[in-house]
Amino acid sequence: MTSAIPPLAASHIAGPTPIVDPLISVLIPVYNEEVTLEQVVRRVAQLDVAKEILIVDDGSKDRSVEIADRLAVEFKSGRTIVKSLPQPKNMGKGAAVRAGITASEGDIVLIQDADLEYDPGDLPALLEPLITGHADVVYGSRFSGGQPQRAHLFLHYVGNKGLTLITRAMFNTTLSDMEVGYKAFRGELVRSLKLQSNDFRIEPELTARVLRRHDIRLYEVPISYFGRSFDEGKKITWRDGVKALRALIKFRFDKI
Repeated sequence: MTSAIPPLAASHIAGPTPIVDPLISVLIPVYNEEVTLEQVVRRVAQLDVAKEILIVDDGSKDRSVEIADRLAVEFKSGRTIVKSLPQPKNMGKGAAVRAGITASEGDIVLIQDADLEYDPGDLPALLEPLITGHADVVYGSRFSGGQPQRAHLFLHYVGNKGLTLITRAMFNTTLSDMEVGYKAFRGELVRSLKLQSNDFRIEPELTARVLRRHDIRLYEVPISYFGRSFDEGKKITWRDGVKALRALIKFRFDKI
């Protein structure tokens, strides 16, 4: 009988050693997500690692802050700590992400949207290359295949593919999903990035900052995607695509 092939060890390449018992900082930027926020937090809380869940509310008009505060009281000790970090006013997703990064203390920092378009069940696969020491940054990919995908809105699909193609050409990469919301980083790395964006331009800015660093090992893993329609609360429009393109160009050539 042929024995199973053992998994690769992180030591087969140069780089950081595996992270033993890591602390994971999960950033959840929130804007009017009272319907799904608690479910997202409770699903992330099931992840079997030590973690801080940082809920950064971006000036919501619904009960999101109330829910975040209640969860922070419930999860205040043990392997899951929830912190409610409301912004003073609506400033945009990028501002919320940057605030969460600044407040984070984890060995790994991961961005989790509050609307359940991304399945927390994919988090172990997203974290594994970082924990084993193979990667410095891991992106989820909605276009790698093998995971459930809701049919994308056509204009969003075309826009994403176009932006990703431009990213590939500008940064000499094979990245397949530049605009994906699931991104995970070594904590000290992402906290060292000088991020500026306050709105959805945070996605291309993060990508540009990472890809300009040739010492960073970026991996992708396939993830599920349960996208929403505009009637269900989708917030991104074609105007955000234009802003993302301008951001790619800006952050490709600005001073790091």
